[in-house]
Amino acid sequence: MNFGLIVVGAVALFAIILVRSSIIVVRQAQTMVVERLGKYNRTLSSGINLIFPGFDRPRAIDWHQVISLPSGDTVTRRFRSTTIDLRETVYVFPRQNVITKDNVVVEIDALIYFQVTDPVRAAYEIANLPDAIEKLTQTTLRNVIGELDLDQVLSSREHINTKLREILDDATHKWGAKVARVELKDINPPRDIRDAMEKQMRAERDRRAAILTAEASKQSAILEAEGIRQSEINKAEGIKQARILQAEAEAAARLKVADAEAQAIERITGAIKGTGGDPARYLIAIRYIEALKEMVSGEDNKVVYLPYEATGVLASLGGIREMLQGTKT
Repeated sequence: MNFGLIVVGAVALFAIILVRSSIIVVRQAQTMVVERLGKYNRTLSSGINLIFPGFDRPRAIDWHQVISLPSGDTVTRRFRSTTIDLRETVYVFPRQNVITKDNVVVEIDALIYFQVTDPVRAAYEIANLPDAIEKLTQTTLRNVIGELDLDQVLSSREHINTKLREILDDATHKWGAKVARVELKDINPPRDIRDAMEKQMRAERDRRAAILTAEASKQSAILEAEGIRQSEINKAEGIKQARILQAEAEAAARLKVADAEAQAIERITGAIKGTGGDPARYLIAIRYIEALKEMVSGEDNKVVYLPYEATGVLASLGGIREMLQGTKT
């Protein structure tokens, strides 16, 4: 009876081991390639899958990943895995030296985002997919950078990334992988080149500053000249308008005075003619009197003699007196 129990126990244990070996659980976003007697059989999806133990075996593939340490160094870990990750994978390439078209050695750090789209091709078309992508990226990067000058390399990162992605995506398609993005993380020229570039940049900034200062001085001088010119124009226009108004005022005043004198002369002439006198002698006498008044109006003016024509003035005054006496009579 003890022997029977041992046999039953052995059979039960064998059944448990057999069931355990026939059940494979695949995690989400992962897959597994299964071979039956060394030949590809099927690809397992996520969840619970059943296989035939002893006949079916998962295909192990070589894989490696780069781990960045807190110190800044990177460590590459190589391993074999029976599962294939279907998620997008970030691969950090170690820093490498690349020569540009103008023979400048630069250090470039690159990142690649790729994803396994066909697990069967990734397992059977290439021996080590990460190594193949790394070597292909290095050679392609050397070819692309070798066609560009240093200035173009520093200013055309987007162009380089796009060109690398297109070349790598086309090459890795037959390996069952797709390159989503390629990024140049860092580009480091030699120290002497960086110093020369800094000096060139500083000289360029100084040149721009000098140009801006000269432009500002030019604009300031132009605006100042425009202001002075406009001020002189406005001043000349004001003087012109003032003189015009003054001339018009003087002309109007003279016209008023002339009209008043004309009316006065007309009335005086009428009055003198009414008395039988001579208006011309009267007017001449009045002008003589006004002239004599102006001659003696100043403080330093002294009359020391009378002109010969003064007798005519006196005669005119006598005539005026006689005229006025006749008017009273």
